[in-house]
Amino acid sequence: PSAILAINSKAKEFSKQGFKVINFSIGEPNFPTPLNICRAGKKAIDQDFTKYTAASGIPELKQAIVKKFKQENNLSYKPSQIIVCPGGKQALFNIIFSLIDKGDKVIVPTPAWISYSEQIKICGGKPVLLKSKKDFKITAEQLKKAISAKTKLLILNSPSNPTGAVYNKKELEALAKVIVKHKIWVISDEVYEKIVFDNQKHVSIASLGKKIYKQTVIVNSFSKTYCMTGWRLGYAAGNEKVISSCANIQSQTTSSPCSISQKA
Repeated sequence: PSAILAINSKAKEFSKQGFKVINFSIGEPNFPTPLNICRAGKKAIDQDFTKYTAASGIPELKQAIVKKFKQENNLSYKPSQIIVCPGGKQALFNIIFSLIDKGDKVIVPTPAWISYSEQIKICGGKPVLLKSKKDFKITAEQLKKAISAKTKLLILNSPSNPTGAVYNKKELEALAKVIVKHKIWVISDEVYEKIVFDNQKHVSIASLGKKIYKQTVIVNSFSKTYCMTGWRLGYAAGNEKVISSCANIQSQTTSSPCSISQKA
C-alpha cells in the first residue's frame, strides 16, 4: 500500500479531531479548483456528459493537449500519440507495464517519489536506485555507469518530487546522449512543470532532438497545475505503438478517464 496515502488519511483524521496539522504527505495544492473548471464540470453533468468515453480519452481534450505541447514545450504530437488517463499515476503505470518485461531493470534517480519503485515491481521489473549527487541531480556519467544489458528505461522527474530539482538544458542534453547511445527508453515525469522557482525554466528532454523524442514518453497531469487532484485526470504522450499499448491496458483496467473531468 502507498505510505503517502496512508499518512495523508491519518493527517485528515487528526484535522477532523481539531488538531492543527501541517500535511507534508501528499503533493496537493491547498487552494480550490478554479471556478471556470468547476463550472465546466457542472455544465457537463447538466448536459448528461456522464457516460463512458473512449478508453484513451475524448478527441477534443487530446487536441487541446497537442496544442499545449506545441505552444509550451515546442513538441509536435498527433492525437494518436496522446492518451488521457485517470491521473498521472495511472498513465505512469500504463507506460511501465507496456515497456518492460519480467526482470528488466529501470533506473530511478533518488530521492524519488515512492510509487516509481513499487510500480516497477508490480510490473515484474527491478528498480535500480541511482543516488543523485550535486543539487539532487544525476550526471550523464552516473547514468552511463548504471546502464546494463538488462536496463530498459530511465524514469526522469524534472521538476523533481520531492526535491524540487530542475534539470537545465545542458544537463538534459548530456543525459539524452547517453540514453540515445544505449537505446533505452526514458519516461519523463513532468507533472510539476509549472512549479519552478528562482528563475529556473522547465525543459522537456523530448524537445532536444529527433532521436531522444522517439525514445521519450512524457507523463503529465492536471492535478498540480489546475488544482484538480480529486478529479483524477492525467495524460501521456509518445511513441504511437506505446500509447496504443497503454490504451489497451487501460481499456481492460480502468476502462476510461472520468467523462466529467475530461469535459471540464
